[in-house]
Order: sequence, then C-alpha cells, then structure tokens
Amino acid sequence: MNLSDFNYDLPEELIAQTPLTKRDSSKLMILDKDTGAITHKHFHDILEEFQPGDVLVLNDTKVIPARLIGVKEETNAVIELLLLKDIGNNVWECLSRPAKRLKVGTIVTFSPKLKAEVLAKFDEGIVHVKLIYTGILMEILDELGEMPLPPYIHEKLKEKDRYQTVYAKTIGSAAAPTAGLHFTKELLAQIEAKGVEILFVTLHVGLGTFRPVEVENVLEHHMHSEFYELKEEVAKKLNQAKQDHRKIYSVGTTTTRVLETVMHKYGQFIACHGTTDIFIYPGFEFQAIDGLITNFHLPKSTLLMLVSALASREIILNAYEEAIKHKYRFFSFGDAMFIK
Repeated sequence: MNLSDFNYDLPEELIAQTPLTKRDSSKLMILDKDTGAITHKHFHDILEEFQPGDVLVLNDTKVIPARLIGVKEETNAVIELLLLKDIGNNVWECLSRPAKRLKVGTIVTFSPKLKAEVLAKFDEGIVHVKLIYTGILMEILDELGEMPLPPYIHEKLKEKDRYQTVYAKTIGSAAAPTAGLHFTKELLAQIEAKGVEILFVTLHVGLGTFRPVEVENVLEHHMHSEFYELKEEVAKKLNQAKQDHRKIYSVGTTTTRVLETVMHKYGQFIACHGTTDIFIYPGFEFQAIDGLITNFHLPKSTLLMLVSALASREIILNAYEEAIKHKYRFFSFGDAMFIK
C-alpha cells in the first residue's frame, strides 16, 4: 500500500479558513459504504439519518489554548511552543519552533506569570519543558495561549470556542475532534429526543495530528500514541447495544480509534484508560462501529486511510471527487460526511 494511493488534488480555495456562522449549516454528504451511493444534505438534516435505538458516540476532549509565543531570555529571539502532553510535575511535551534556537537549560518567557525551561530535546522539534508559573495554569493559558489551529488555516480565529465542540469537557487536547464541531446543543437534544442514545468517550489529540506521513510504504508509518478513556457506564451501554444489534455511530476518527482500540484489545467494551497508537488503514476489520460522521481529510493522511478502511479507497476517493465538484469545504472548519 503506497502513500501515493491516498493522494488527490484539492483546489486551495476549498480549504475552509473560518467556521460558518451556524455550526450545523455546513453541507453533509451521506455516503453508502457498500455501494458508494451519495446524497447531498445539510448537517442539520442528519436527524433524518438516525433510527430510535441507534447509539451516537462523541469525544468529549477539550482543547487547551496551547500555542504560546515567547522570547528567549538571553537573546529575545521569538520562540513558539505548542503544548502537546502533560507528562506530570509541570513538565510538558511540546512542539517547538524554531527548534534549533533551543538548547537544554534555555528559558523562554511568555509573560511575568509564565516561563518555560527546556529540560530535553528530541527529533522533529519535540522538547520537554518545565512550566514555571504563578497562579492557576489553565487560567494563564486561557489568557495567553492561542488555539492550536492547523498550519493550513491562515485566518485568525475570532472566537476561541469555535475551535471547541459544544460538549467539550475533559481538558487535555492539542487539537479539536473536528467532526464534532458541526453539532449544536439543540441538534443533540433533537437527536436524543428521537430515541438515539448519546454517549461520550475521551481521546486527547496529540502529535499525530500535526505530523504528515513521510514514508511511501504506508505500513512503515509509526503512529504517535494518545491518551484515551472509556468509562464503565458507557462500556455497559455499548455492550448492550451490540447485544441488541443496534447501530453504533462514532463522531470523528478520534472516537473511532478509542472504540476500535478497546474492542480489538478485549473483544468487548470495558472500562479502561491508557494510550493508543492504533493505525487503521484498508484491510482493517471494524469490530466496534457501524458508521462514522467525519470531515474531509488531507491528502495522504492517516485519517484519509481510516475512512478508506471503512468504505474503500475507491469509494472514498470518488466521494471526495464529488465533494470537490459540489464545492464542499475541506478540513477542520469544513463540511461533513456520514459514512453509513
């Protein structure tokens, strides 16, 4: 399986730079994963796609305003740190830029309230830093930090909460689970009123989101691990749904990775937490989900490979071609697809 098999040409003007005014007004493509049949709708029409008894699983991770701009104490050189993972004792794994300007012992100052000391350097711009601060860290990050928008978004985000799902709860993510950005509280209430069971898992998005696949042989790609948690009550309800032969739909590739990780590891849903580096590509046997609500993903990305595993590479690339023809908006702030 070659990386070039997952390439497609996307006109730059279709890369969504800003979120729509109303979350659920985005376009929605319904894709039949067996036949490739396509229907064009809007996201608020998704209500029609559910049956009473269906289960909808969402990722309740909350994005940290993790992009910090500071200066080196000795030289005043501008340094950017992206907080990726809390290792403990105020030590964080970060992506740094420009990494060559940092060495062990360097102090970066962001404000009188927050500094970072570099403790270790690794490949690919990764550093471990100790955060030195006065006050409550999350409040300081809310004040100083910017949302860690992907590099293809060049517009400034006017409201921080637009890169946050309306149900975000568990702090710890370096990027939003963007399929969930389309839901409003009202739409979720309507879905629940229809008899759909809404459940939550957690996966904190980490470095993998910011790293492209760089090997031509897809099977040589190494996924970075990310923290996940599945609670006992949710596990029980998911097992019951399986037993009753009810459909389980996941919102986003992150939710999918949690559910498939647990099912492949234990053969059933159980209460657990840990890290996953599951890599889903064509040939993968799905054991947890029946369908997936997702955005349109970057060429040559592991996310495109995941959706190609659920339908097929040919069906997905054909659907992407159709989306381009119909001027769908792509990537994080773009439109959505429901693969059923």
